[in-house]
Amino acid sequence: MRAVLLAAGLGTRLRPLTDTIPKCLVPIKGKPLLDIWCETLLAAGVEKVLVNTHYKHQVVKEHLAHVSYRDQVETVFEPELLGTAGTLIANKDFLNHQDGMLIHADNYCEANIPELIKAHKVRPSVCDLTMLAFRTSTPQTCGILEVDENQILRKMYEKSSDDHGNLANAAFYVLSKKLIGELKDENDFSNEVIPKYFGKVLVVETNETYLDIGSPESYALAQTISKQHKL
Repeated sequence: MRAVLLAAGLGTRLRPLTDTIPKCLVPIKGKPLLDIWCETLLAAGVEKVLVNTHYKHQVVKEHLAHVSYRDQVETVFEPELLGTAGTLIANKDFLNHQDGMLIHADNYCEANIPELIKAHKVRPSVCDLTMLAFRTSTPQTCGILEVDENQILRKMYEKSSDDHGNLANAAFYVLSKKLIGELKDENDFSNEVIPKYFGKVLVVETNETYLDIGSPESYALAQTISKQHKL
C-alpha cells in the first residue's frame, strides 16, 4: 500500500513560525512533523509515500534528500494548489492500481496505523473507504461524523455551529482501488467525495492523541502531550 501525504499548505495561522519553514516541517519536540508522518507510515508497512508541495517546496525537497527514508519518498510540486481530491486524482498512477492512503499532514497523529489498515482489510463489503476519527474539543472547527451502530458513516457536518456530537473526521483515509478509480474531476475530498459515499464508509475511532496543529494553541499543546522524545 502507498500513501499520498498532503503537505502543501501555507500554514498562515502558525506565522511567524511558518515565515521561515513550511508547516509540514515544524518540529514536534525537535522532530519535523513530516519525518514523524513518513517514519510512522513506513514502519506500519506502507511501501512508498508521495508528498505534495507548494509553499517553500524547495525547502521540503532539500530536507527529504537527506533523510534516512529518502528512497521511499517522492515529492510532487504543485505550482497552483490542486485541492485535496485534485492532488489524489493527478497522482493516481503513484497508487499503482491498489488500495491507498490519503492523509492531511498538518495534523499530529499517535493513532495505531497498523490497526487502521487491518480494519480496512476486513471492512464490510459495502464500504469503499475507511476513515480515521477522533474526539474533538472544538467540533465547530471540524467535520463531525454521524455513524450507525456498525460504525458506518451516515452524514458529516462540516464546521457546523449546531450540536452534532464531537466525533471528528481526522482527514486520514484508506481508499479502495474502486473508489480511486471512480474519481474524475473533484477538487475537495471532504465536500465533494465523501458525501457520495455516505453508507459506504467505515469509521474507525482512535483514543490516541490526534491534533490539528494549525493554531499556535494546538501546536503548543502538541509539544506538551506528544509521546515523541525530545531530540
